[in-house]
Amino acid sequence: MDHPLYLYNSLTRKLDRFVPINEPFVGLYVCGPTVYGDPHLGHARPAIIFDVLFRYLKELGYKVRYVRNITDVGHLENDADDGEDKIQKKARLEQLEPMEIVNYYTRRYHQALDLLNIMPPSIEPFASGHIPEQIELIQEILDNGYAYLSNGSVYFDVIKYQNDTNLYGILSGRKLEDLLAHTRELQGKEEKKSPYDFALWKKATPQHIMQWNSPWSKGFPGWHLECSVMGAKYLGIPFDIHGGGIDLQFPHHECEIAQAVAAKGVQPVKYWVHNNLITINGQKMSKSLNNFITLEELFAGNHPALENAFSPMVIRFFILQAHYRSPLDFSNEALKAAEGGLNRLTKAFMKIEKLSPNTDKTDLPLLNLKNNILSALNDDLNTPIAIANLFEAVKHINLASEQKINLSSDDIEILYWMKNTIIENILGIKLESSQNVKDIAPFIDLILDIRWQLKQQKNYALADDIRNRLIELGIKIYDLKDKYTWEIED
Repeated sequence: MDHPLYLYNSLTRKLDRFVPINEPFVGLYVCGPTVYGDPHLGHARPAIIFDVLFRYLKELGYKVRYVRNITDVGHLENDADDGEDKIQKKARLEQLEPMEIVNYYTRRYHQALDLLNIMPPSIEPFASGHIPEQIELIQEILDNGYAYLSNGSVYFDVIKYQNDTNLYGILSGRKLEDLLAHTRELQGKEEKKSPYDFALWKKATPQHIMQWNSPWSKGFPGWHLECSVMGAKYLGIPFDIHGGGIDLQFPHHECEIAQAVAAKGVQPVKYWVHNNLITINGQKMSKSLNNFITLEELFAGNHPALENAFSPMVIRFFILQAHYRSPLDFSNEALKAAEGGLNRLTKAFMKIEKLSPNTDKTDLPLLNLKNNILSALNDDLNTPIAIANLFEAVKHINLASEQKINLSSDDIEILYWMKNTIIENILGIKLESSQNVKDIAPFIDLILDIRWQLKQQKNYALADDIRNRLIELGIKIYDLKDKYTWEIED
């Protein structure tokens, strides 16, 4: 490959050249949502980032199997091993069956992602549909001596695993002796040998609705176990890329590694890719902190932090303007800026259909911009640098549409590549004029055609009057040597 792709690998803590385990096939697994509430802006970021990676890998010619799970059981409050299941709690409060909650919020998640132009994954497994496989994996870990049974629950023995492998903390960089602060609230739980240990299977209390038979008790699987099973089932072990938010790196992804090594003796994933978080006033946006803004609120504009509604494409553009490994702070002002930027990009690239080559030789650096965009995407999916180069192209489009610079056929071909391949296919941004503009465009063209004829007849006074009245309506007109163009001003 002329321009190899590099991804930041959380496992090696550096940019690694992407080389699939079994080229041209690529296995990509991303942790999906726990479906107990409406999707919010924090859910949108990983969905959009890994959608772009999915699209780009396919553009590079790889045959990608993308698995994004739905967690519908076993995710307890505060991501801990004790407390109420998040979905069961919601079901109790709403006086519904847990699977009613799951089905309702899964549909809501899919509806929001469709609006954001996120491609569906190849496979979307539900944790509750893989209980037998989870029981099998637990038994393997037990047989290998890295788990123990306690009062009907099964726990992973972290200290034995660390003593034997020295691998616990390989992903997060955390050391057992430093973890006590994170696990102190678990001390005194007599079921566990150590506060570091985590649940593989939990014995259910009689009032716990979601429970299954197992060799150890009627109960439910641990949250970390579910992704280990679903990733291995559909992508094999090891597979290429595991994605998710940086908040999942520890303990969720660290525990996934431990489970795979304990059961199979191999690292489960070659490249661990983590997106940073969306914050609001510097604090992580999440349902558990009750500081989130749902996607529906963003699209409708009915949240106190919003001055107006924002379209799904503005949300997508807002997220892609920041590098996926950088924190992204939400504000109404930041969304307004993204909206203005997307409008400028849309207006410019809508003009290229009206451009025609008027020179055989390019006098523009469009080929350099194309190479810069490819280099940016290959450099750890650097979408903000790619977008910056698209805005450089916007300047050239605007100058060319005003006949101030010349374009060659090669230039125009590159502009179409930017629009079709980069903006729409890889970044997944639909460049759509507002419906109002589409509706009135034929009428404006008709008026300007009449104005052009008036100028040919030297009726400049009436032509100027038409021009001035259109300007008052916010329509900017560019009179060129042998034609005109127009746009609606912001």
